[in-house]
Amino acid sequence: MSAFPLTQAEIDAFIDAAFAEDIATGDVTAEATIPADAMLTATMNAREDMVIAGLPLVAPIVHRLDPEATLDFLVKDGDKVPAGTALVRMTGKARALLSAERTALNILQHLSGIATLTRTYVDKIEGTKARLLDTRKTIPGLRKLAKYATLMGGGVNHRMGLFDAVLIKDNHIAVAGSVTKSVEGAKAHGQAKIQVECDTLDQAEEAIAAGATSLLLDNMTPDTLRKAVALNAGRVPLEASGGVNLTTIRAIAETGVDFISVGRLTQSAPAVDIGLDWG
Repeated sequence: MSAFPLTQAEIDAFIDAAFAEDIATGDVTAEATIPADAMLTATMNAREDMVIAGLPLVAPIVHRLDPEATLDFLVKDGDKVPAGTALVRMTGKARALLSAERTALNILQHLSGIATLTRTYVDKIEGTKARLLDTRKTIPGLRKLAKYATLMGGGVNHRMGLFDAVLIKDNHIAVAGSVTKSVEGAKAHGQAKIQVECDTLDQAEEAIAAGATSLLLDNMTPDTLRKAVALNAGRVPLEASGGVNLTTIRAIAETGVDFISVGRLTQSAPAVDIGLDWG
């Protein structure tokens, strides 16, 4: 998923929902203070260093209120820009631009925050074989956008949801009775790709022997991860998860795992500071 992930219908629905909660029956401040024929030229500016994500939503948001507004995009998604960079210059009806401002900024700041944090993590593991994965820890309704922002930051998408990949976790194993029974059940269900979450080296060996095609090594120390890599001997891809932050990720990557997943990328990345400035 490298192209912008939303269809036109999904973009329209997103704007419908955003405007319903913010504008609803009308922008009373703009209507009370700004003449209907007033025009405005303004620029979205980065107020800190950041990686950009979400620009394809800006024009549809603005054009919903002023179809004739002109927008000049000065950067593109995935660009790393310093503070002070002009991102988008726009000219249109003043009421429309100011009413659309917060919706456009909110989503651009949120997605660029994800992309920026992702790039920070990716830079930490540069030079190792490990690649950074996102998770399902996303704000409901924004998963496609959050995972797109992860890509713009240089990360790799894990499964989109429960529907497109098997990941057997500790609770599945507890209910099924064992790692082996869980994997056998997934295989009987016709699943070809089966990932198993493992807390111990014994579980890792059991999962591989049962036919798992990849392992998620949960909350293992770097020393244990190195042992898991040796035990695996290249048989299946290994993903490390749990206890990963900017302080620990380099040591985890240097154990030789193939992937490292970080829930914080999409769950709690701080929004970056972008402003709409007159003139």
